[in-house]
Amino acid sequence: MSNEKKNTRRSFLKNSGAAAAGSALLFHIVPARVLGQGGAAPSDTINFGHIGIGGRGSGVLGWMMGERDVEMVAVCDIRESQRQKVKRTVDERYGNSDCATYRDLREFLAERTDIDAVLIATGDRWHALASVMAMRAGKDVYSEKPSSMTIAEGQAVVETAHRYGRIYQTGTQRLSEANFTFANELLRTGKLGKVHTVRAHIAPWDAAELRTDWLPGEPEPAADEVDWDKWLGPCPWRPFHSAYVRGGWRGFYDFHTSCIGEWGAHTFAQCQVAIGATDTSAVEYEYVDNPTGDKMTTLFPNGIKMILHREGWWQGSCGVRYEGTEGWVSVADGYPKPEVSSPELLADFDKVVREYTERTGCAMSHVRNLFDCVKSRRQTVANPTVMHRSMTTVHAANICMWLKRNMKFDPVKEEFVGDPEANRFRSRAMRAPWMV
Repeated sequence: MSNEKKNTRRSFLKNSGAAAAGSALLFHIVPARVLGQGGAAPSDTINFGHIGIGGRGSGVLGWMMGERDVEMVAVCDIRESQRQKVKRTVDERYGNSDCATYRDLREFLAERTDIDAVLIATGDRWHALASVMAMRAGKDVYSEKPSSMTIAEGQAVVETAHRYGRIYQTGTQRLSEANFTFANELLRTGKLGKVHTVRAHIAPWDAAELRTDWLPGEPEPAADEVDWDKWLGPCPWRPFHSAYVRGGWRGFYDFHTSCIGEWGAHTFAQCQVAIGATDTSAVEYEYVDNPTGDKMTTLFPNGIKMILHREGWWQGSCGVRYEGTEGWVSVADGYPKPEVSSPELLADFDKVVREYTERTGCAMSHVRNLFDCVKSRRQTVANPTVMHRSMTTVHAANICMWLKRNMKFDPVKEEFVGDPEANRFRSRAMRAPWMV
């Protein structure tokens, strides 16, 4: 299988200054889309690679391949079946057999210097590490949520993006959807009066407390079929069990961020963007004596409370509700329009969303926002700081539940106040060589 560089945006810009080199390019037989016929010009084309593509990743991949200035060129996955599945999808989309496949992320990143950006849709345990490795290799990143397993991992993503000048988007796509954006704008523009409480949906399955055991061992498959060492990545060594590979890793401390992280990765980010808390995290956490964290109250430095709920305030998934002195707004997936305390609040829906996109330059498409920022080098709507600060609130809420006591957190020092035991949970040991 050939892994030759294509006429990508990156290589085109590098070579276009030399007329002789530019002429030489034309002696190769290349698809019409690479020459800009029926698609974007090569100087505008973003070459994309995919890392760890399961069910969720396949959906995001479909969105990305719908963008005319993006070309998917390679896939890296530890499972042979997934590599071939994605290759077939991509090759059918482009009418060729060019999509390259890789099993080892290190080889993928080292060889594919033509790739501008990557989609990371592995299991949760790999999100931060793969993001850091990709950004160090000069790639921009779209990472599925939750994008960190610990506070320390989030810090590493922020630091790496800054040091290497990379563009990063975490997959909290509701920050780029009209209904949720409208709700955020009602709060930002003061239409709800002084906001005192926001409510965030956490997953109505599983628990906050995670299993610390592991499944009994099964015969390990051939490495090319499922590379178990790479599947585990930074996690402690555990015996192979096929259930893990089929998605049965949820609920285990080694691999998961609990029911709080499952949807809180979305809803905490939504709430923190709405209340202007993207550069901080909640500072107080009140323990609730139940298995899930339902009805936990957190407090932000600006005095706004965020309360966690499994159900009861919306219909649909990943709901949020904002409450102020002049009214409230609530929205979740599947709503034709947000629910509001007064119909008048919905009067300017289209205008509010349009003015938001004009003011921010952020498209009502999460992947489009990423690609626009890859070209402009502006920060995305779900940039590393938004991810890290909202995920810090997730991690702190989990630690509060695990240690079963109220906690205070210093968002400047990024540590719990007067609680050495809690501070030990800010990071986890990472198995060599898979370390940030």
